[in-house]
Amino acid sequence: MPISEYLKNLRAKIGHDVLLAPGVAAVIVNDRGEVLLQRRSDDGRWGLPGGAMEPGEEPAETLVREVREETALEVVPERIVGVYSGPDFRVRYDNGDEAMIVSITFACRPGAGEPRVNDDESLEIRYFAPDALPPMESRHVMRIADALENDPRARFRRP
Repeated sequence: MPISEYLKNLRAKIGHDVLLAPGVAAVIVNDRGEVLLQRRSDDGRWGLPGGAMEPGEEPAETLVREVREETALEVVPERIVGVYSGPDFRVRYDNGDEAMIVSITFACRPGAGEPRVNDDESLEIRYFAPDALPPMESRHVMRIADALENDPRARFRRP
């Protein structure tokens, strides 16, 4: 997986220590009510398209860029589903780097283009019916369920 120059510079200073990492994820629902998922090349698992924010980017700008890079699809962010973090969002990468992700998750509709594998981060890009989702980590399932409730209020975990 490519890492941005910004993150490379941070990692040069902090090593593999836990890094608080703001990011975005897209729950993209087509006209048939299906959800677009990405099977990642780093671990072979299914999940939501998205990625890390860069300094100076707005969250929706990051979302549109990341989805385009990964799926070749232009998306229209419609609302924030929620802001998520916590134990489910702590990740350890193959190289030993650790991150605590703060995910701003958006409900989106597809715009121009047809979804396809568009970079080396994905093995497969495909729509799934909500009742036929492939196995995936709970953090993805939770955000998809929250998005499909179609509640205009953003979700936040509370202690």
